[in-house]
Amino acid sequence: MRLIIIVFIICITNLGCETVVPIFNEQKAFNHLLAQCEFGPRNPGSDGHIKTKKYILDFVQELVDTVIVQDFSFKSALENKNHNGTNIIARVNPTSNTQILIGAHWDTRPLADQDEDSRNYEKPILGANDGASGVAVLLELADVLNDNRPNIGINLVFFDAEDSGVSGEDESYCQGSIYFAKNLPIKNIKEAIILDMVGDKQLSLPIERNSLNFHGQLIRKLWDRAKTLKLDAFKGVVGPSIYDDHVPLYQYAGIPSIDIIDFRYPNAFTNYWHTVEDIPENCSPESLGQVGRLMVDYIFNRKFYNDN
Repeated sequence: MRLIIIVFIICITNLGCETVVPIFNEQKAFNHLLAQCEFGPRNPGSDGHIKTKKYILDFVQELVDTVIVQDFSFKSALENKNHNGTNIIARVNPTSNTQILIGAHWDTRPLADQDEDSRNYEKPILGANDGASGVAVLLELADVLNDNRPNIGINLVFFDAEDSGVSGEDESYCQGSIYFAKNLPIKNIKEAIILDMVGDKQLSLPIERNSLNFHGQLIRKLWDRAKTLKLDAFKGVVGPSIYDDHVPLYQYAGIPSIDIIDFRYPNAFTNYWHTVEDIPENCSPESLGQVGRLMVDYIFNRKFYNDN
C-alpha cells in the first residue's frame, strides 16, 4: 500500500513539471512559406509585396484580437529609391499585464548581390528562407493562438523593409523595426524574439552574439528548453553578431531582444543567402517545426521562462 501511494505522488509531481502545449503544425507553416513564394519576390514596390501584405492581413485578421497597421516611408539604400513600407502587428490578449513580441520580416531583398553568377546580381531574390520562413512560423502561431488562448499578451509583428540595406551601413537595413522602435504602437513589451532564416533544410541555430548581450537570460532558457525538447537544430555555441530586427528594438526602445537565425545557409561551404537559390526546395517543414515547437513551448509553458 505504501508503494502505491509513493508512486502516485511521483506521477502527480511529474505531471506538474510539464504542461501539455498545443501542437505546432509544421506542414501548415510550410504551406505559408510556399504561398508567399508563389507571389514572387516581395521587395517593396513589387507586385509580390502588395499581394503578400494582403495575404498576411487577411489571414491574421480572422484569428487575433486586434491588428495594427503601421505605415511608414523609407529610402532604399540598395536601390536609391523611396518606398512605402508597412509593419503589421497582430495582437492576442492586448490588455494582459505581460506583453511579448515575436517578430519576423516579410519583405525580400531587391537584388541577388551575393550570387556566384554576376548575371543574377540585378534580380530580386525569392526569399523562401530569408523572409518567408519566419513569416510562416508567425502565421501558424496565429492559428495556434486562435484555438488555444494564452495567459499572456502575444504580439506577432511582421516587419517590413528589413532587407534593402548596403554592406557597412547597418541602419540602412531594418527600416521597419527602426520605425517601430522609435514610434512604439504598443507599450510595456517585456521581451522580443525575432525569427529570421529558420527554414534551411540543414538548420543549425547557434546563439547570436548580440542576443546573448541583449537578453542572455532568455537565450539560456530557450536553448536549455530546446535541449530538453530534443530540438537538435539549436546549438549551444555562440556565433557571430548579426544586425537584424532585434537590434533596433533593443537600442531604440530598450526592449530585451534576441534573434533566432541560421545565417550559414545552407552551411559553411555553400551560400544561398541573397542569391537566386533562396527557394522552397532548399527549405523544409521540419526546420520550421523545430522553431515553431519551441515558440509554442515558450508561450504556454511559462514556468520555464519566468524570471524566478
